[in-house]
Amino acid sequence: MIGDVLVGSILCNNLKRAFPDAQIHYMVYESTIPVLQGNPNIDKLVLFTETYRKSKWAFFKFMISIRKEKYDILIDSYSKLESWLTVFLSGAKQRISYKKKGRSFLYTQNIALLEKARTNLGLTIERKLSLLDPLQLNIDMDPVPKLYVTEQEMGYARDLLEKHQVDPSKKTIMVSIIGSAANKTYPFDYMSKILDDIANHFDVNILFNYYPNQIEDAMKIYNQCKKHTKALIYFDVLGGSLREYIALMNTCDLIIGNDGGAINIAKALQKPSFIIFSPWIEKQIWATFEDGKIHKSVHLLDYKSDLFLGKSEKELKNESLYLYKYFKPELFFQELRSFLKFNLMIDNNEIRPK
Repeated sequence: MIGDVLVGSILCNNLKRAFPDAQIHYMVYESTIPVLQGNPNIDKLVLFTETYRKSKWAFFKFMISIRKEKYDILIDSYSKLESWLTVFLSGAKQRISYKKKGRSFLYTQNIALLEKARTNLGLTIERKLSLLDPLQLNIDMDPVPKLYVTEQEMGYARDLLEKHQVDPSKKTIMVSIIGSAANKTYPFDYMSKILDDIANHFDVNILFNYYPNQIEDAMKIYNQCKKHTKALIYFDVLGGSLREYIALMNTCDLIIGNDGGAINIAKALQKPSFIIFSPWIEKQIWATFEDGKIHKSVHLLDYKSDLFLGKSEKELKNESLYLYKYFKPELFFQELRSFLKFNLMIDNNEIRPK
């Protein structure tokens, strides 16, 4: 959800550029608020809570509040049952979404869902921007999600690094060490080999990104690392909230690791990224701004295409843990080293997504 909401915010950013006097409201889950804080292009966050799922009466009252807004334009980038009901009861004059069988009557414009990426923006961004096509906005589209970090938050991050005596003379790598689920998490023993290889070739600080309830798994990866590698890892440097992670990521030079919200946050902060995709995730959707240098990703399909022949997404998802075994780090060590060599030598202020 973090990645979807962050990418979806580019709709708000471009609408505000085109209609600076308009009121832009963004309907999101409550847990995603941190990645939208401080965004000047969003006038109001409309929060969808668990209460609306559990109580029909609460959901009905929520729908009444939506209808009272008298929206002129409603863009549904979610296109699931909850948003269908919202669209149906909204009363908005213009309703835009992706073309889906059996749902087209809900919308005044149905946009064909792009099947292949046309640029290095990535399919998820191209799809989101296509929802603005019916509005014929007379602006140059800005496809880059934005995050806004306060000076107070940056002060917190700097104090945390100083408290744990993180060496300020070295570049710092954030590692998305554990994915949001087991089938999106690179095997622990393979991840520890990646960390060892980094430590063998680069003198850097290494931070781990993980949730507090994942600390045991994160420690398993740490314990499998060599002694020299452990000396570079600051295991306890961890933001206590999503906003604190954002500030901490903003002090880092780049990110590597599992695909997910942490990676999307880093990209919005214009940090270089090296993504290890799960075998069941379609790379072209989330490999945003991929240029092979500043943003690089790897997928098992790139190396072992025969393992994917004739298999559906559902089958790949069910077999992801088995397929991960074939995704040995030796397959992409050289690519990772080249990525690190390039990005650890340049000034982050020079980095701009293409």
